[in-house]
Amino acid sequence: MPTLDPAHVEQVVRAALAEDAPWGDVTCAAFVPSSALATAQLTARVDGTLAGAEVATEAFTQTGATLSWRMVDGTRFHAGEILAEASGPATAVLRAERIALNFLQRLSGTATLTAAFVDAVAGTGARIADTRKTTPGLRALEKHAVLAGGGSNHRFSLSDAVMVKDNHLAVARAAGLGLTEAIRAAKTRLGHTVHVEVEVDRVDQIEPVLAAGVDTIMLDNFSLADLRTGVDMVAGRAIVEASGTVRLDTVRAIAEAGVDVISVGALTHSAPALDLGLDVRVDPR
Repeated sequence: MPTLDPAHVEQVVRAALAEDAPWGDVTCAAFVPSSALATAQLTARVDGTLAGAEVATEAFTQTGATLSWRMVDGTRFHAGEILAEASGPATAVLRAERIALNFLQRLSGTATLTAAFVDAVAGTGARIADTRKTTPGLRALEKHAVLAGGGSNHRFSLSDAVMVKDNHLAVARAAGLGLTEAIRAAKTRLGHTVHVEVEVDRVDQIEPVLAAGVDTIMLDNFSLADLRTGVDMVAGRAIVEASGTVRLDTVRAIAEAGVDVISVGALTHSAPALDLGLDVRVDPR
């Protein structure tokens, strides 16, 4: 699994720490002796999959403390398990605590939900992918969490690949272009290495899209019967992606319809934060 860009992690954590204490930590300044040392254990309160270790470590590093891990991103753990241990000046440990937990709980929540979807489609050949429905400014972290959960990344940004959706097609139709004609015209303006994906929401759109020579066709909000029909119609001429309100209780049936990829917006926009705790012990010296 690729590591995160250290420069980006440093920037994101620095901004979070500045937001949390723009003029310092007045509570620590008033109540915690500057000479006090602290240790802490990061403990899982529920089962889950880890993501965000690099980010949490950076939070402790920037405040002048250390965080030592017993596992790496992508590791599955159980409730009650100790994941990491922190140490350093008490003010530094307490300063990093909330920021580290905020990142860890959210990113591990995404990894854990992704792992559940991946488990649900095991053996079907379908891969679970994320979407661009991410928290602004945190996309790299959230997509990393999807990888930690065993999922795949869809395009990272609008600059990475062509994805023609219903609103783009509406513009083309308003200009008097047919579906095949519009896609072919657009492809003439692209480099030969650019991946082209087109979203359809009806079976009768599949053949005109395939006639244009696309790389991936997205079947959006298709019924299971229409998904199976669509897969048969494509017949290997393009990658078949399914999308649209995919849930844990429906994803297996979608995968068994024969699609190659299932994109799930919920991985990043609706994953619950995972319950992790950081219990601090202070030596007042």
